[in-house]
Amino acid sequence: MFGVIEGTGFEPIDEAFNECLIGHARVERLWTGARWSEGPVWFAAGRYLLWSDIPNNRMLRWDETDGSVSTFRAPSNNSNGNTVDQQGRLVSCEHLTRRVTRTEHDGSITVLADTYQGKRLNSPNDVVVKSDGSVWFTDPSYGIIMDYEGDRATIEQDGCHVYRVAPEDLAITRVTNDYLKPNGLAFSPDEKYLYIADTGASHQPGGPADIRRHSVNDNGTLGDGPVIATCDNGLFDGFRLDRQGRLWSSAADGVHCLNSDGKLLGKIHVPEFVSNVCFGGPKLNRLFICATTSLYSVYLNVNGAR
Repeated sequence: MFGVIEGTGFEPIDEAFNECLIGHARVERLWTGARWSEGPVWFAAGRYLLWSDIPNNRMLRWDETDGSVSTFRAPSNNSNGNTVDQQGRLVSCEHLTRRVTRTEHDGSITVLADTYQGKRLNSPNDVVVKSDGSVWFTDPSYGIIMDYEGDRATIEQDGCHVYRVAPEDLAITRVTNDYLKPNGLAFSPDEKYLYIADTGASHQPGGPADIRRHSVNDNGTLGDGPVIATCDNGLFDGFRLDRQGRLWSSAADGVHCLNSDGKLLGKIHVPEFVSNVCFGGPKLNRLFICATTSLYSVYLNVNGAR
């Protein structure tokens, strides 16, 4: 079955995509009212989802128990990407303060990274935590090239890179050198690979709109990162992986599902530009979708990688 399935928004492009779908499941819009929704993260213990509304300088909270939405944090320092670490703590990228922070269990804030080699970071964008506790984040310049998602400022670094924060002493290491605008990132389920999106086409005509796959070395460095996929509609911004290693990525026309080698398997069409996704729910079989003004979700026949 190929082409958009009537009434669903699902578009299988490869037979393998049908295995990911639940026949009667539909995309649901859970809430609307943001300016640019980003960075969803699921907190299983509390049964709630947090996400960023960057231009409105706030983080929002959707409660699975009653469907309510409330303000979790305002101001949020124009927070963007969020994740949860191995101890259940919120880790966030902040454009306004140009830093990566961790919210402790008592609500206090720990700064994990705000400079590299004595110079301020650009505007940390997306973040993931490896099982060893190391924190990996991208640092494009979107938050300082205009006032809409942060404060306009002069770039201090020599470009836009990806960094690793060591768990034992918070030492920061730069792990890439050849990205134009590194954006979303996620580990494969076995953590042998780190996938990184480059959205350089947003500000450079003909620039990259790709996802690259790097091997992860035992010493915390990365191997070469060949391009495995180029977006055919807009940009790959944020993405997450399921337990079989498939990538579920944002795009201009919805969510694209790729296999681990970057082959496009299918799409979930959404009527707004999608920025980022995450898996949630008790079984991690519900895909939450941040798309411009709204929060969407859809149940799938897959489970998110932990």
